[in-house]
Amino acid sequence: MSFKSDIEIARAANKKPIQEIGAKLGISSDDLLPYGHDKAKVSQEFINSVQDRKNGKLILVTAINPTPAGEGKTTTTVGLGDGLNRIGKKAAVCIREASLGPCFGMKGGAAGGGNAQVVPMEEMNLHFTGDFHAITSAHNLLSAMIDNHIYWGNALEIDTRRVVWRRVVDMNDRALRQITASLGGVANGFPREAGFDITVASEVMACLCLASNLKDLQDRLGKIIVAYRRDRSPVYARDIKADGAMTVLLKDAMQPNLVQTLENNPAFVHGGPFANIAHGCNSVIATTTALKLADYVVTEAGFGADLGAEKFMNIKCRKAGLAPDCVVLVATVRAMKMNGGVARADLGPENVEAVKEGCANLGRHIGNLKSFGVPVVVAINHFVTDTDGEVQAIRDYVEAQGSEAILCRHWELGGEGVVELATRVAEIADSGASNFAPIYPDDMPLFEKMECIAKNIYHADAVVADKKILDQLKQWEDQGYGNLPVCMAKTQYSFSTDPTRRGAPTGFDLPVREVRLSAGAGFIVVICGEIMTMPGLPRTPAAESIMLNDIGEIEGLF
Repeated sequence: MSFKSDIEIARAANKKPIQEIGAKLGISSDDLLPYGHDKAKVSQEFINSVQDRKNGKLILVTAINPTPAGEGKTTTTVGLGDGLNRIGKKAAVCIREASLGPCFGMKGGAAGGGNAQVVPMEEMNLHFTGDFHAITSAHNLLSAMIDNHIYWGNALEIDTRRVVWRRVVDMNDRALRQITASLGGVANGFPREAGFDITVASEVMACLCLASNLKDLQDRLGKIIVAYRRDRSPVYARDIKADGAMTVLLKDAMQPNLVQTLENNPAFVHGGPFANIAHGCNSVIATTTALKLADYVVTEAGFGADLGAEKFMNIKCRKAGLAPDCVVLVATVRAMKMNGGVARADLGPENVEAVKEGCANLGRHIGNLKSFGVPVVVAINHFVTDTDGEVQAIRDYVEAQGSEAILCRHWELGGEGVVELATRVAEIADSGASNFAPIYPDDMPLFEKMECIAKNIYHADAVVADKKILDQLKQWEDQGYGNLPVCMAKTQYSFSTDPTRRGAPTGFDLPVREVRLSAGAGFIVVICGEIMTMPGLPRTPAAESIMLNDIGEIEGLF
């Protein structure tokens, strides 16, 4: 059996004018700001006009810990949206935008795959509508204004050793993790240590993704702490007088992007924080707008449920007043085998015992998600090498966990291949069975919040942090930041901080290397183990194979 590649399928898409897609949700042409014929931004005026409407049902798609075998979380998100529409439901998809770093590194695109894709795929995976460029520019404008303030007399008395605002670029570039800035003499300012993060880890990205409108966005940007004085008092972006200009740069980027699936159903693609180093969810404004326009909204959270789903529940839902009605947990037979100890090269032959062994990872995620009070359905994303025995092993295991698993063929068949899942998810969402609540209260001390996640989600024995980190947490609590949630930055490949420990490891501690206060976004970033907020490229980056062919088409993006 031969299949077309993702990019071949995307190029053959029968796209409709974006105005027709908007009309499905009741968005008029006047309320769309077109970027070409197949994508548009939704105006803030329209968003404001629908705020009094009743919300639809919110469905979260998450996954087991990612493996090289592939899980297909975005593919399942898109497929489920198409499946809901296929059974007569009014549904919309909400996913994140793609970062150039992974596209040119090793992960590839972020538009789904097979017959469950969002289009225009190539544009979405590259510059799209320029949102990431705007975020990068706004972030680095603040950086420039900080150094400029210091150069012209430093009226705010910033301690140049305590400038905590790093620069960003939307690319994997390990050489920029730690740099020395302002070298070259008096005319270039005062030399100091600095560094770069990737744009998706920027607090500006988090502010945009959590803000409800432009006023809220400017308020969050103004609250960003950029440096400290010698007396350890904070200096804010509003003190530098950068928040207004940053908001101007982000004015258009704040408006959600509307595109379509291969089956011409509406999809909002907006925001792009990574779940391993940031909060991993698409924008609040996109999700809340979709909930006013559709009866069912399918959204995803990045990487495994221990990262993206945990942050969706404890950060995004807490901040935005959202509550999911159902969670879909994506798994594959191949990934279960890898978690069961099978090498990637040996995944083809049937191995029911390895599937059973690897299901421990799936089971832990099911239990974790249920602890938030939300019903969980497992979507088995089908691969052609899967056998009936292997699929049944997952079904039996999931049933023993008090949940249910449904085989899905959306990669091959689009919405038609996910009708059973769509029907069941709609039933659960409509039943009102969800009793959602975050797993820790606002007033819990910061270190105890870290322990709550480490012990209850990762199943670690303890959190290990030195006195400097504990003192920093206490200082932030004394300054009034103790009620903030925590955003854990750690490897996506394991419940532990060791990416090689697959399955459901026990008997490990969670080492905390650094903590950062994101006062504008409204959370504390906790950096664990060896995770980096500026990734590096692999030995053979995908960029080496990306090029234009003789007729001007992009090759190698997948």
